[in-house]
Amino acid sequence: MEPLSFWVDPLFILLVGIIIVVGGIIGLRLHAFIALLIAAFVVAFLTPASAVEAFALSKGVSGKMAIEMSHWHIGKRISIALGETCGKIGILIAMAAIIGKCMLDSGAAEKIIRSLIKFTGLEKAPMAFLGGSFFLGIPVFFDTVFYLMIPLAKAMANKLGKNYLLLILAVTAGAAMANSLVPPTPGPLFLISEMNIPIGMMMLGGTLVGLLTIITGYMYAVWANRKWPVPLRDSVDAPLKDIKELSLQSDSHLPSLWLSLLPVLIPLVFITLKAIMDTFINVGNATSFPIKLIHFFGEKNTALIAGALAGLILVFLQKKKDKSALVKAIQTALMSGGVIILITAAGGAFGAMLQQTGISGRIGALTQGFHMAIIPLAFFISLVVRTAQGSATVAMITASGILAGMAGTMDLGYHQLYVGLAIACGSKIFPWMNDSGFWIVCKMSNLTEKEVLRTFSPMLTIMGFTGLVVILIAAQIWPLV
Repeated sequence: MEPLSFWVDPLFILLVGIIIVVGGIIGLRLHAFIALLIAAFVVAFLTPASAVEAFALSKGVSGKMAIEMSHWHIGKRISIALGETCGKIGILIAMAAIIGKCMLDSGAAEKIIRSLIKFTGLEKAPMAFLGGSFFLGIPVFFDTVFYLMIPLAKAMANKLGKNYLLLILAVTAGAAMANSLVPPTPGPLFLISEMNIPIGMMMLGGTLVGLLTIITGYMYAVWANRKWPVPLRDSVDAPLKDIKELSLQSDSHLPSLWLSLLPVLIPLVFITLKAIMDTFINVGNATSFPIKLIHFFGEKNTALIAGALAGLILVFLQKKKDKSALVKAIQTALMSGGVIILITAAGGAFGAMLQQTGISGRIGALTQGFHMAIIPLAFFISLVVRTAQGSATVAMITASGILAGMAGTMDLGYHQLYVGLAIACGSKIFPWMNDSGFWIVCKMSNLTEKEVLRTFSPMLTIMGFTGLVVILIAAQIWPLV
């Protein structure tokens, strides 16, 4: 390798990015937004124009546009990537912050938690969070499930007086595994089309593997909660004194259960119905009012806005005497949500700059010559790509693209479903600072970066490797061919 090529090698650039982010946040105590932005600039500066052009072409951009993009100033490339991430998560986080604040202020979260405890009992509440988040994560994105469950986790932790970390990990474990294993989320949908796997088979297989993996994830969460207990911390959007005051109120002063559920149910129901229609029903140019209604409110941003409006109405009904309650709720929610949006967008920009280095193709080239079993190879490629650039979906797309032809021309002795499931499990391995989901979990739950790195990240890694073991055993016992 020539000296110059070493400095522009995607693996070297990745290493530099890791050192800046981890060293900046944990070592120098920089604000996460600043550290991620600096890392994005350095990575973009080290990335040659040819790599940016190749990346643009791989995304289907015209040759002329790809050349133009390769000559953009690094500031423009970063600002565009940051803006794209903001476009994806900005409204969602802002509306989710309002929903969470309204549910806490109105007593809705307290009402839901009291009802859940009556149904499951105090000791089984964390398991109810685990199972509920898994099945909610099938039609709904991971981040949306987390946004909607976080106020309930805070209210439940206050009620239990402990186990806040366990509740947070239970929510993330269920939603994260469903997001990569079970269609109709984007990663599994692309994977099944690339690998020619029937959607029904992927849904069933993904659900079974997912349920087994979240059991091991929950076991780790219980252990981590005992070893590193995290208290429910005071925050601007969820002051502890307010949560405790609501927990002492009688049921007669709380909203009814069905009203309390509306801010969560409205987005969940519409997003789920739209996902089902898009996946299983060919509506074509249907003009019926119910279908139009579902398509309109089923769009995730619109759905969260509707849920936020329901939350604001709930606050208004519960606090008619306090005319400033609505204004306070919105201002407080947006103050905390704005910081989360900035950090998450910076994480997305950093991940985008890593993708432009060609890191996915570099890893693919390194692994293509490996003559090893296809299932572990699929898992390994997905694992490395995910850890390198931060996106589980990109990891699944990259790994399935590399392996689709190989798996399709070989006599595997088992169905390609197992290769697809291995790719999905590999995409869960060790999320860190280049993953926008990492920052959503970190900042919305008020955990520190160290706490997330030693709890959430290892838990997903354990679940990923559990999935690999389950898949290898299943392929041997039930090859499905």
